[in-house]
Amino acid sequence: MIKKSVVIYKHKTSIALEDEFWEALKKIAIQDEISLSKLIERVDKLRTVKNLSSALRVYIIHYYKII
Repeated sequence: MIKKSVVIYKHKTSIALEDEFWEALKKIAIQDEISLSKLIERVDKLRTVKNLSSALRVYIIHYYKII
């Protein structure tokens, strides 16, 4: 589990994810030509669960199921 601080909506927040999920998020951000922070903001706006880390994991799984 790796905990990182990221800035979303101009505020610093900490997110804990396994390294494989961080790597997947970086790849998705590169593929979508956006910053990691913007990608996390996108997921945050769409999430239906309270926990952002869980929402990110679900987003990654759905993303790779579609492509």
